[in-house]
Amino acid sequence: MAIDIKEFLADSQLLLNAVGEGVYGFDRDGNAVFVNPASEQMTGWKSEELLGKNIHKYHHHTHANGEPYPSEECNIYNTMRDGLERKITDEVFWRKDGTSFPVEYTSTPVFKDGELIGAVAVFRDVSQQKLADSNLRAALKKVQDLTEKLQAENSYLQDEINESWHGSGLEGNSPNFLAMLQQIKLVAQTDSTVLILGENGTGKELVARNLHQLSQRKNTPLVKVNCAAFSANLLESELFGHEKGAFTGASEKRRGRFELADKGTLFLDEIGELSSDAQSKLLRVLQEREFERVGGSKTIKVDIRIIAATNQNLLAMVEQGKFRMDLYYRLNVFPIVMPALRERIEDIPLLCHSILAQLNHKLNKDIKGISKKSLTKLAGYHWPGNIRELQNILEREVILSNSHTLHIQQKFDKSKPAARSLNRPLADIEKAYIIEVLNDCHWQIGGQNGAAKTLGLPDSTLRSRMKKLIIQRS
Repeated sequence: MAIDIKEFLADSQLLLNAVGEGVYGFDRDGNAVFVNPASEQMTGWKSEELLGKNIHKYHHHTHANGEPYPSEECNIYNTMRDGLERKITDEVFWRKDGTSFPVEYTSTPVFKDGELIGAVAVFRDVSQQKLADSNLRAALKKVQDLTEKLQAENSYLQDEINESWHGSGLEGNSPNFLAMLQQIKLVAQTDSTVLILGENGTGKELVARNLHQLSQRKNTPLVKVNCAAFSANLLESELFGHEKGAFTGASEKRRGRFELADKGTLFLDEIGELSSDAQSKLLRVLQEREFERVGGSKTIKVDIRIIAATNQNLLAMVEQGKFRMDLYYRLNVFPIVMPALRERIEDIPLLCHSILAQLNHKLNKDIKGISKKSLTKLAGYHWPGNIRELQNILEREVILSNSHTLHIQQKFDKSKPAARSLNRPLADIEKAYIIEVLNDCHWQIGGQNGAAKTLGLPDSTLRSRMKKLIIQRS
């Protein structure tokens, strides 16, 4: 039986030897028949010491707390008995020198002609990930402590905090928003990768720009890439650049965004829109910090800080097989969640004050304030388009206003209360909002009066979202 599975693995042995994860092959009796070099490096056990042996007793014999781990309870060996795949995230392997390290591993059955002949275990050392998680929990605990302290202080101190963010575009007094500002301050001075999560229109790009401005890299470029605006082929050229003649139309050499962001910050917006091929290429650059231009052979090294943003649930996409787990962990070092506007309704008066100041300058108006009745009306709306929708509504109202006090004339749909909107899929809310804006703009996408400008998006991004959400004019 051992010979059968060894022959079964032989065709892929070169590949298995080359991968960075540890790989073990077992026969039906639980004896090792394959041990790759990465396994040897992580555990200290050489293949000649393990082949033909039941290796559970070598480095899986004890739990992390020191309690015995009988082989009959081992998840890897159970796969060899029942033929079921297992994914484990909370165990340790023991090295030859007696030390242990946390692992994530997958135990997969191997069948030949319908018969279970053994199993393959693929594992990786997650020590750095566990350390990052621990540091993140400590940082978030600090954020919680700071938030509680902020909530206990008076309005004068809150005004002081907002004054320090004046002009940043990030303004608010609500507890969850103040907590987010503290997170930005904590991580800004580091080079850690940040993943900004939140619905469309919440201001994720503002967070990215403030992270860059508060960092040690503030005097270097902040380069943005909208991952939804390019096809898979164009995105590779956009990110990594290309050599002259690399493909049809490549009439000259071009530096990519990674190269332009060297010594600075690269902001990858709408990261969830990356194709699987682009995800693989991006992962390699994040791991190695080096790449080649399309059509080139010269390796280019870069020193960059990565900030990514998405309105999608990346973890759910990982579970659905639409997003690489290893790339997710590379990006999700320090997540920052942008609260939706319906979750910070108490910030609307301050946001209106800030937006009106900008609109006065932009439209040459002199609006002094907004009526209390209007603020009540705005507070009762569920805001599927978040702050971007608030900006658009205020701009329309300011254009129509002939008074120094703004009175909101627009009627809001009361049939969609905030509580019900929370139960709708985010894509449905986004689709309804885009259609509403398109109707207002008579379905004109580009130009000064087009929907893209109203939404604050490039024309190409709006077209991409319309295609993804299947938005077509009746």
